[in-house]
Amino acid sequence: MELRRSYLRSSDSLGMFLASNGEAPPQCRREKVQRLGAQSRAMTLKACASGVIFRRFKPHLLMVAAQMGYTFLYFITEASFNHGMNPHVYITYRHIVGGLVMLPFAYFLERNLRPKLTLALFVEIFVLSLLGVGLTLNMYFASLRYTSPVFLSSMVNTIASLTFIIAVTLRMEVLDVRNPRGLAKVLGTLVSLAGVMTMTLYKGPMARNLWGALVHIHGNSIHENWLKGSILTVASCITWSIWYIMQAITLKKYPAPLSLTTWMSFVGAAQSAAFTVFIEHEPAAWTIGFNIDLWSTIYAGVVCSGLIIYIQLWCTEEKGPVFVTMFNPLSTIMVAVLAYFVLGEKLYMGSILGGVIVIIGLYILLWGKEGDQEVCVGPQKQSYLSYDEQKEPNIQIITSVEMEIHKRDSQKPKPTSK
Repeated sequence: MELRRSYLRSSDSLGMFLASNGEAPPQCRREKVQRLGAQSRAMTLKACASGVIFRRFKPHLLMVAAQMGYTFLYFITEASFNHGMNPHVYITYRHIVGGLVMLPFAYFLERNLRPKLTLALFVEIFVLSLLGVGLTLNMYFASLRYTSPVFLSSMVNTIASLTFIIAVTLRMEVLDVRNPRGLAKVLGTLVSLAGVMTMTLYKGPMARNLWGALVHIHGNSIHENWLKGSILTVASCITWSIWYIMQAITLKKYPAPLSLTTWMSFVGAAQSAAFTVFIEHEPAAWTIGFNIDLWSTIYAGVVCSGLIIYIQLWCTEEKGPVFVTMFNPLSTIMVAVLAYFVLGEKLYMGSILGGVIVIIGLYILLWGKEGDQEVCVGPQKQSYLSYDEQKEPNIQIITSVEMEIHKRDSQKPKPTSK
C-alpha cells in the first residue's frame, strides 16, 4: 500500500514537473489532441458545407449578374446614342470587339470540336448572323431612339412566346391542348401577345415622379415617334425568335458554341458595316472619341457579347434553357426601377401595364414548357437540383490530428486472450 502511494506521488510529481516545463501528462495530451481534432473537423465540415451551397446556387448568382449586366447596357447605350453615336456603327464596333474577345477561347477550348467549315455551312452561318446581328440588333437598338429602355427590356420577354409560335408553325414543337401543360402554353402565349399589343398601341398617362433625377444623362433626346419605335422593336423580336430556332439547328451541324459565336460576331459585324456604309455617307460617323461612345462599345463587346454569352451557355448546360429564360423579367424590373427612381425618365402606364401582362404570360408559358422537360426525363424523375446533388461526392474528412490519434492507438499492444 505504501509502495502504491509512493508511486502515485511520484506520478503526480512527474505530471507537475512536465507541466512546469511546458509538457502535459499523456492523458492531458490525448484529451487536448481529441479536442483539437473535433474543432478541426467542425471547421472542415463548415467549409465543405459552404462550398456545396455555393456550387448549388452558383447558376442563380451568375444569371442575376448577367441580368444586371444587361440592365446597365440599356442605359450606357442610350447615353451613347444621345451623345451622337450612330446605332449601326455601334453594332459594328461592338461585335468586332466581341469577336476579338471570344476568338482565343474558341480557338484553344474547341480545337478538337470544330468540324470542317464547308460552303453550305458558311452560308448557313451567314444567314444566322444576319438574323442574330445584322438585322435584329440594328432594328432593336435603332428603336431605342424612339422608345425607352423600359419598353425595350419589356419587349424582350415576348421572345419566348414568339419562338413557341414559330416552332409550332414549323412543327418543331408538340402541342397537346388536352393536357393542362399544353393549355398553359397557349394561354401564356396569348397573354404575352396581349401585353405586347398593350405596350404598342396604348401609351397611357405618364406616371408622376416623386422627385427629380439623381443621375442626369446629358443630351437626353425626346422619344418623338413611339409607334415607329414599337414596330421596329416587334420586328426585331420576331427575327430574334427565328434566330433562336435556327441556332438550335445549326449547332447540330456545328457543335462548337464558342466558335459559332465568334463566327457570328465577325460576320455580323461585316454585315452591319456594309449596311451602315449604304445608309450613312458621313465618314465622321465612324469616329469614336475617348468618351461614352468608346466605353459603351467596349462594355457591350466584352461583357455582353463575350462574358454574358458564356454565362448563358454554361447555365443552359447545367440547368436547362427554361432556367435561363426565367431570369429575363429581372432585367425589366431593374431597368424600370433605375429609369424611374434614379434617372428620372418618364414612365407611361401603358408600358407598366403591358410589361406586367407580358411577365405573367411568360411564366405561364414557362410552366407549360417545364412539363416537356419532365416528359423528356422519363422514368428517372430527376430534377436539375437532384442531379447536382448526385454530382456531390461523399466526403470523408480525416484531419491530421485524428490521424495522429489513430496512429498512437494502433501502436498500443492488444491484450491477448487466454
